[in-house]
Amino acid sequence: MANVAVIGTQWGDEGKGKVVDLYAEQADVIARFQGGNNAGHTLVVGGRKTILHLIPSGILHENKICIIGNGVVVDPAVLLQEIEELHKGALFPPSTKLMVSERAHLIMPYHRSIDQAREAHNSGKKIGTTGRGIGPAYEDKVARTGIRVIDLYNEETLREKLRRALEEKNFLLKRLFGQKPLDENKIAAECFAFAVKLKPYVADTSLILEKAQRDGKKILFEGAQGSQLDVDFGTYPYVTSSNTAAGNASCGSGIGASAINKVVGICKAYTTRVGEGPFPTELHDEIGEHMQKVGQEFGATTGRKRRCGWLDMVLVRQAVRVSGINALAITKLDVLTGLDKIKICVGYKTASGEYTHAVPADMSILSQSRPVYEEFAGWKEDILHARKMTNLPLNAQKYLKRMGELAGTKIILVSVGSGREETISLQDPFSG
Repeated sequence: MANVAVIGTQWGDEGKGKVVDLYAEQADVIARFQGGNNAGHTLVVGGRKTILHLIPSGILHENKICIIGNGVVVDPAVLLQEIEELHKGALFPPSTKLMVSERAHLIMPYHRSIDQAREAHNSGKKIGTTGRGIGPAYEDKVARTGIRVIDLYNEETLREKLRRALEEKNFLLKRLFGQKPLDENKIAAECFAFAVKLKPYVADTSLILEKAQRDGKKILFEGAQGSQLDVDFGTYPYVTSSNTAAGNASCGSGIGASAINKVVGICKAYTTRVGEGPFPTELHDEIGEHMQKVGQEFGATTGRKRRCGWLDMVLVRQAVRVSGINALAITKLDVLTGLDKIKICVGYKTASGEYTHAVPADMSILSQSRPVYEEFAGWKEDILHARKMTNLPLNAQKYLKRMGELAGTKIILVSVGSGREETISLQDPFSG
C-alpha cells in the first residue's frame, strides 16, 4: 500500500481534478498542500461539471477526510462560498469531513488590493497574476507578518497583526498606487464573522495525517498549478508563489517525506498555459485553434483563453527529475483526434545555435529558443469508448509509447474524455 502525491508536469490545467477525483475513490484522506484559490480543478461527474478552487477534489466522495493543509493560503470568503455551493448542489456527502489547518495563512482584503494594484501598475511587464492575493499572502508569510487561521480565535493577536499590516499596506495603496486605504475595523469584523463559520472545520491537520498513516489509511496529496509554475524551478518570474513540486507535499501538509511513496505526474497530451511567459511550442495557427476549441481551453479560475501548443517533453522531463515522478497520467488524448500529424518537442535550439534538452533558467534564452520536434502520424478514430490500450488506434499507442520513453517513466492512466468513466486505467497508484 502506498501514499500518493499527484502533481502537474506542465503549466497547470493538466486535468489534475479528474485524476484526483478518480484516485480519491480509493483514498481515505485527500490533502491539498499548496496554492490558493488561484487554482481551479474541474470535475465532470454524470455529465455535471463542478469547479473546485480550494477544497480537495475528493470532497465529492463519501466517507473521506479532505484536508486543506498549512501550505495553502486560504481566502475565508471563497472557502465558505465553496462549501455553501457544494451543500446547495448536494455535492458534500454528510459522511465526508473537511478540515482546514490552523496553521494555514489567510488571504486578507489588502492582499487582493495590493495584487491587483501592482499588476495594473506594471502594465508594461505583467506577470499574469489572477489578482486574488495569493502572491502577497505568501510574501507576508515569509516576512513573518502573515495572519493564520488560528489567529481568528485570538482577538488581541488578530487586532495587533491587522494594525501592523494595514500601516504598511495602506501606505502602499495610497502613496504608490493611488488607491483608497482599507478600514481596520471593517476587516476585523469580517474576520470575526469568518471565525464563527469556519470553527467546525479548523484542526491540527498534521495530527490527523499522522493518525491516518499509523492506521494504514491511504493518503492522496493533491497539488495545484503545475511544475513550470514552481517558484524555484518554473519559468520565473512567470510563476506562482509556492513550490508546486512534489517535495512540498510533505512540508505543506505537515507529514514526513517518507510518508509519500509514489508521485504521479499529470501530463496533458499537448501543452497549454494561461498568462504571460515564454512558451516554446505555442501554436498560432489552425492546429492551436483546434486544441483550444476542442479542448475547451479556458482557465477554470480566470476564464481566460489558454495558449495552446505541441507537447513539450523538455518541460515534462524536468518535472520528472525535480519531483521524482515515477508514474504518468496522460489527459486529453481525445483532443488530438482528427489531426493528420502530431509533434513532440524533444529539445530546444537556442538563438546561439546550441542544442539543449534542459529548460534554461534564463528566460531570455528560453523565449528565443526554438523547439526541436519529432513528428508522428495522427488518427481519425473516435477514442472516447476506449477502456484498454489495445482499444486505441495504433498511431495513438505509438504516440503514448514515445511519451513514456522520453519521460523515462511508465504511463499508468490515459484519459480519453472528460467523464470519470472515459479513462484507461493501467495500474492502481496505491498498489505500492
